[in-house]
Amino acid sequence: MLKIFLVEDEFVVREGIKKNIDWSAHGYDFCGEASDGELALPMIQKLKPDIVITDIKMPFMDGLELSRLIKKEFPWMEIIILSGYEDFKYAKEGIKIGVAEYLTKPISGNELLEEVEALADKIEEKRREREISEQYQKEMQENFLQERKNLFQYLVIGSKTVPELLDLADRLSIDLTSMYYNIVLIMTQSMNHAQEEYSNSLIEIEQKLGEINDETHILMFDRNLEGKALLFKADSAEELEQIQNDYLNRMKDILIPYTHVRYFGGIGMPVNRLTELPVSFEKASHAFAHRYLVRESLVINSAELEQGSTPEEKDFDISSVDPKQMDRRKVLDFLKLGEPEETKYFVDEFFKGLGKNALESNMFRQYIAMDTYFCVAEFAESLLFPKEEIEPLDISSGAMQSAEGTMRYIARIIEKALDLRERSASNRYGDIVDEVMQYIDENYADEDLSLNLLASHVNFSPNHLSMIFSQQTGQTFIKYLTDFRMNKAKELLRCTGKRSSMICSEVGYKDPHYFSYLFKKTQGMTPTQYREGK
Repeated sequence: MLKIFLVEDEFVVREGIKKNIDWSAHGYDFCGEASDGELALPMIQKLKPDIVITDIKMPFMDGLELSRLIKKEFPWMEIIILSGYEDFKYAKEGIKIGVAEYLTKPISGNELLEEVEALADKIEEKRREREISEQYQKEMQENFLQERKNLFQYLVIGSKTVPELLDLADRLSIDLTSMYYNIVLIMTQSMNHAQEEYSNSLIEIEQKLGEINDETHILMFDRNLEGKALLFKADSAEELEQIQNDYLNRMKDILIPYTHVRYFGGIGMPVNRLTELPVSFEKASHAFAHRYLVRESLVINSAELEQGSTPEEKDFDISSVDPKQMDRRKVLDFLKLGEPEETKYFVDEFFKGLGKNALESNMFRQYIAMDTYFCVAEFAESLLFPKEEIEPLDISSGAMQSAEGTMRYIARIIEKALDLRERSASNRYGDIVDEVMQYIDENYADEDLSLNLLASHVNFSPNHLSMIFSQQTGQTFIKYLTDFRMNKAKELLRCTGKRSSMICSEVGYKDPHYFSYLFKKTQGMTPTQYREGK
């Protein structure tokens, strides 16, 4: 029921409009009245009527000034001005403000009601269009998040020019302009759940972290299973550090009650150009790679890592090596969870933990390389691949006679193991995606079909399912489902005489208006035009 509010300084006229029209019988709620604009404004702000009927000449605040204030605060609110003046300048000013109708007095109740009803139809049409647009935006959220991930990749790879980056960001309504930037990589991980399992604790944490996010100074990007990337922005280096520290401290406070959740963060290097963000990301990635080397929750600053690097010594002393740093479980953890692009950072930080001079010893270098080979070969066999897939260790090789050569060899065999892991996962995930596609084929007519529903069906988190579905098919889940439904709709439009409203429900849409909107949005024409072959 639309709400009507009346502003009229003449008591007799106001009473006549209020009482001579049976507003409720015609489907309207006469929600309030006032004798001038000054009294009316706070009431309108509280009641939020759909239509305001106001006289133009009133004491304290006239109708035009009231209309100007209403349109500034509530642009969707419709206004009808009543005036005893036929002077065109008033009507012209009303049009400029955005007034819907300018009516001259005297006007009968029936005439006013006709104008209100015509305006009500427009309001309902606009409301439906707004709801349809909001529904579309909600359904396309997965595509939006993917485009946001792509933007972050462009920022840290450095493959786009500044104008290109700003254009991409503008299309996503993201403001990238700033004087200083820094990247922080963050991950939270439940210690009690398998990677695929949907953890309520992690969902709660993500929601709470979202509530403290300030889009003006902090842009959050999803990195799927690698957690989140935070791009901090500020006008000075000091402000950047303050915003960064405030956020991380609030994050830690949020995580305190979740004793079964581990968090880890890597802080990059502050830069003052968009084109320098790859450097900030590189530093953050080095610090972030330490999550495979420690068990506790930490946020590591790349600057502190560099300051705390082990100074060179002339001679290698085996007693200077911490046995805990040689734990092959750290390598195994990376083989299970690491990403190929992180290999270099992991190997660098792993050997940094051993002490730089450890690599100066040929014997110790060979021992580490051999131990890593056996660890990697064992991992390959656990994935049902022969150990021959891994490049064997050749200690006589010239490349193995230097620290750099040894590190390159270890990085190569780890990358090969990750490739085998991805091949194994691809086969397993292929079966999952096939199951998802089969479910869509059998249930596309169900209007409640969603990513969350399918994730529950295959026992994956929605985020994880979204990621592997995109990797396996090359498109997001919502695009695949929308294309599938649209193709079914086109088939029914061409091969049957069914009405669009019936076809709509048969392909999973309960609202015919939304179906028509989506069909035109994706196919470039209305269902009727498609049926007629236009």
